[in-house]
Amino acid sequence: MKANKVITGIIGSVIGLLFLAPFYIILTNSFKTKKELFLNTLSLPKGLNFDNYIKAWKELDFIKVFFNSFLITLISIIVIIIFASMAAWMIQRTNNKIANLILYMFIAAMLIPFQSVMLPLVRLMGNLHMLNIPGIIFMYLGFGSSLSIFLYHGFIKSIPRSLDEAATIDGCNSLQTYIYVIFPILKPISITVALLNMVWIWNDYLLPSLTINNEETHTIPLRIFYFFGQYTKQWHLALAGLTLSIIPVIIFYFFAQKQIIESVTAGSVKS
Repeated sequence: MKANKVITGIIGSVIGLLFLAPFYIILTNSFKTKKELFLNTLSLPKGLNFDNYIKAWKELDFIKVFFNSFLITLISIIVIIIFASMAAWMIQRTNNKIANLILYMFIAAMLIPFQSVMLPLVRLMGNLHMLNIPGIIFMYLGFGSSLSIFLYHGFIKSIPRSLDEAATIDGCNSLQTYIYVIFPILKPISITVALLNMVWIWNDYLLPSLTINNEETHTIPLRIFYFFGQYTKQWHLALAGLTLSIIPVIIFYFFAQKQIIESVTAGSVKS
């Protein structure tokens, strides 16, 4: 048994180092000068050169692009949670052939690759004058609803119908039943849905690159792409900019790791 634990520990350590290696390369090289970086990319920097970060911060206009990404991600998650939970609740409670057909359509939509519909979709949204932030939030709602409805539907099955009936007897209409009775119970799976969509939306490059045509509304991944194009031969600056884009997500996970584990566990048990 001890030998098995030692072997498991060694394998786990090796896998952990492999996953940490890219972060080590990005972080250490972001503090180097251009000459140091090209001499040895794996060595530690001779000193902490914050000039790279200062220049990257200014060139990225980091505060603006961070706010754009934060705004798009926050509003998208809120609308996905509201609409997906309401739709899943009604589908599960209706439970007839039409409702089941709608559910299967949402599930089938998860199998359709975005690349197959992106050009017609962007053209349609352009004709409707719904590009940039309003349009991209609307599209995130559409693309994020399928998985979210599927997760909510599985969770809502565990909620007794008697709660809905009791709320109706007390004089609640459907909207009040959802707001005051159903939605508070959905907190664990709502956190799970929020986390899944946050990682996807925050890191998404393809959809913003197609729908955001205003430099003032660039997101972090989009600005990082142009930043790498501008500083292709100056990797020390590009890696400093990349590190800045990673820091907000790391900070979020550091403070929310307990809630993340609890929400994923609760969601998996309930569903």
